[in-house]
Amino acid sequence: MRGKLHFDAVVIGAGTAGLVAGARLAEGGARVCVLAKGVGSTHLAPGTIDVLGYSPERVERPGRAVTQLAADDPEHPYALLGTEVVEDALHWFSARIAAGLLPGYRYVGDLERNHLLPTAVGVLRPSALVPETMAAGDGTSSEPLVVVGTSALRDFHASLCAANLGQIGLEARAVVLELTLDRADQNSLGLARRFDDPSWRGQFADQLAPLLGSDGRGRVGLPAVLGIADPHTVWTELQDRLGRPVFEIPTLPPSVPGMRMFEILRATLRSARGRLVIGAEVVGSERQQARVNAVISRAAGRDVVYSADWFVLAGGGFASGAIELDSRWRTRERIFGLPLRGLPEPGQPRFVGEYFAEQPIARVGVAVDGELRAEGLENVLVAGAALPGAIPWRELSGEGIALASGYRAAGAILAAAGVRERITA
Repeated sequence: MRGKLHFDAVVIGAGTAGLVAGARLAEGGARVCVLAKGVGSTHLAPGTIDVLGYSPERVERPGRAVTQLAADDPEHPYALLGTEVVEDALHWFSARIAAGLLPGYRYVGDLERNHLLPTAVGVLRPSALVPETMAAGDGTSSEPLVVVGTSALRDFHASLCAANLGQIGLEARAVVLELTLDRADQNSLGLARRFDDPSWRGQFADQLAPLLGSDGRGRVGLPAVLGIADPHTVWTELQDRLGRPVFEIPTLPPSVPGMRMFEILRATLRSARGRLVIGAEVVGSERQQARVNAVISRAAGRDVVYSADWFVLAGGGFASGAIELDSRWRTRERIFGLPLRGLPEPGQPRFVGEYFAEQPIARVGVAVDGELRAEGLENVLVAGAALPGAIPWRELSGEGIALASGYRAAGAILAAAGVRERITA
């Protein structure tokens, strides 16, 4: 059974790229629907916007590095986007977070410099735009760190984190609290919900304070669980009660900061009258020559046809299954069958034996023109991990590319449709 719905634009994918594209389109007055089989990468990622962390050495000034990378590598997504678009997208994102549904919660940073944030295993991760709740952990500061863990959160080991931070020259020590929690709360999300309870976090602060020492020295690093509904209040109250700077350290998934980001972007989309449908896997399309007329989604055994004037493909790359490599070594884009760029030449290896080496197939993505338009289709734009030319895990560029390309794709559609945006960043 097939129903049919019509929109000005349909966005495929609900990761950062898809939500940004959908929200900006809706703000511009477009009737937009975002379709996704799941919530995307936000729930897995640390919730920071890593524009460019390595190129190939660690990057201190991401704006300059993006400009240089674009000049050196014309096949890279940043060469298509340009530094100005990246900067505009960061401003747009920061403004939406600050005006979002979590009171007081905001992101800090820009393209001038990367923060160096501790990870759960005690290494420093360069990131341009970060939640304010993480900023005090910046590794460029010489102030000592106290890493706080709990046996209730089994995938965050404070002693390991502090020891590794010490190995790279930071003064760090670990404190472990014994917390009595229900089994269902012994994870990042469960703890975040506990921190939203004023009484519980007050007891937590009272238990922690004597373990920090009386000298008042040291920033306090906690796993990133400081509230899911009201993180700004949790963060500020803990700093007041402990008398020290407090910062969050990203944990293994599920990512509480990533969930906060998802909820804010979803609320931004919906407040502008955009629609989000989760659980709607796009399985095919209807085309007429160089235009896509509709996509077909499948949910609960029912097919629904979504027709539109424009489409944004933001469903990811190999990791999400949006680009497939089958058992016969054939590579294809799954929904539209779009041409790919970056494939090794016939007879050349697709993979090499060294695990951390650059894999020949790693830069594969959908072929696009300078406007992010898919090759061969005049009304399909591509954003996020489906773009060719980058190695996000090595460059630490994935969220920056996703944010900037989603923003740019939406802007291109609004410009082509002659729409003036109601809200500007």
